[in-house]
Amino acid sequence: MHASARSPDWLRRSSSVTSGRGGAVAAGWVSRSWGPAAAMNFSEAFKLSSLLCKFSPDGKYLASCVQYRLVVRDANTLQICQLYTCLDQIQHIEWSADSLFILCALYKRGLVQVWSLEQPEWHCKIDEGSAGLVASCWSPDGRHILNTTEFHLRITVWSLCTKSVSYIKYPKACQQGITFTRDGRYLALAERRDCKDYVSILVCSDWQLLRHFDTDTQDLAGIEWAPNGCVLAAWDSCLEYKILLYSLDGRLLSAFCAYEWSLGIKSVAWSPSSQFLAVGSYDGKVGGRPRGEAHGQCPSGSDHVASTRPPPQVRILNHVTWKMITEFGHPATINNPKIVVYKEAEKSPPLVLGRLAFPPPRAAAGPLSSTESEWRQRSHWDGHQALQWYLARRSSRNTASQGRARGQALCAAASFPPSPVFHEVASVPVSLQTLKPAADRANPRIGIGALAFSPDNCFLATRSDSVPTAVWIWDIQKLRLLAVLEQLSAVRCFQWDPRQARLAICTGGGKVYLWSPAGCVSVQVPGEGDFQVLSVCWHLSGDSLALLSKDHFCLCFLETEQGVGTAFGQRGDHT
Repeated sequence: MHASARSPDWLRRSSSVTSGRGGAVAAGWVSRSWGPAAAMNFSEAFKLSSLLCKFSPDGKYLASCVQYRLVVRDANTLQICQLYTCLDQIQHIEWSADSLFILCALYKRGLVQVWSLEQPEWHCKIDEGSAGLVASCWSPDGRHILNTTEFHLRITVWSLCTKSVSYIKYPKACQQGITFTRDGRYLALAERRDCKDYVSILVCSDWQLLRHFDTDTQDLAGIEWAPNGCVLAAWDSCLEYKILLYSLDGRLLSAFCAYEWSLGIKSVAWSPSSQFLAVGSYDGKVGGRPRGEAHGQCPSGSDHVASTRPPPQVRILNHVTWKMITEFGHPATINNPKIVVYKEAEKSPPLVLGRLAFPPPRAAAGPLSSTESEWRQRSHWDGHQALQWYLARRSSRNTASQGRARGQALCAAASFPPSPVFHEVASVPVSLQTLKPAADRANPRIGIGALAFSPDNCFLATRSDSVPTAVWIWDIQKLRLLAVLEQLSAVRCFQWDPRQARLAICTGGGKVYLWSPAGCVSVQVPGEGDFQVLSVCWHLSGDSLALLSKDHFCLCFLETEQGVGTAFGQRGDHT
């Protein structure tokens, strides 16, 4: 490991720079009442490789990769703060917890390069040599790096402070084999030795072994701490439905098994409060489904084998008895009139092409002097006239943004799509588009492929791989299905706003979708060419999110007439 250091104060000066958020107004077609007039401002598109783009944990910076270059930008102004050059193409990046360092993993070379934002001249290079490298991550303290060698022979713990090295043997190659508690005190590691599965719990301060115990699994697939760090969930491979709950000292608290003789667990998610554990299955409820008991085992016998394939299920376990309190099915037909079904449809909006749908948003640099009524008086203008008036008002309020006005004009001109897309509320019964899985192929496209709780613990979003175009929103307080969002294309990614119950969705097309209890909206991403959104990443504050495509990324800033970052966030009645 090689390191050199110097202490400039450049970074501290750059962090104090304030500027208005550049971008252009994009028109969205709202399916329900959203309260204040909402707007979404988009930045220009920047180059990107391998979808490597991440906000720093403190929200001040945005790191992106372009082949072998690492670009660090100010998250508000998007001005470049640092530019680093690595030895080869970057395949993985990760911020340290304190946002002072960022690592770049070069798996092909077996290298990890670490860069400092406080001291740009300082750098560190870690070479695993002939052992190779398949994974790299930070420890919670931001001063140790854990590298996993090829074939999972060992995990090497490198200290940036003392340059010491520690080794952890027998890591298991599985879906999720390493997990830290939220407070950063403990590490749980899945192991495989002597043809048996084990879990080791280590203290992160000195990497000493705290507990070591075997798990009653055939092929351990993953482990994950509860957010409060008191319970560790461990689940078996897809060939057997079994999830085990362990305490910090290694005691088995409960074993849950829903059925036998069918594909088992596919996805697991803890609620932010640690009160619920959501378990998504491949098949779902098997005929005569038994419920798992504390320290119980799966039922035996062939009476529980299903004759037909039921809809995929999500089962919710409670944190008191670790028994199932409910199960959420994902049928192909929605019949309940209390469930709101949003269907994406290609139709012409009630506005003439080229006219703005919303009043102009207030930028972070300062509010516009015109009122909403003044804007409406100019609603008869075409898109060119309205755009010229809007940019003139913006430039008169903030002379520092004049250099970006031309770029804003280009984006704004592209923000009114010739084929607008919006959501309509469908009348039940509604039949969703389903895929018939190929029974003769491995990894069939069935089961709950993704699930995530909202930050307020009130909602659960799920996606069934057999209904790939739909996102299901469940009300956790009432334990029922609240809404279904059916898109025209398969859903690639969804992610909750870290501050409120607001869900961002992308389908690999040129639009970004937002859902909140108040309704649903879809917005075309402006810009030249076809910007296909493959992934999204929220800022810590929830005021903006990064939209990632194959070769580019841009930022979307959410605004309302009352301020920035509160659009689509008002919770309405969803009884």
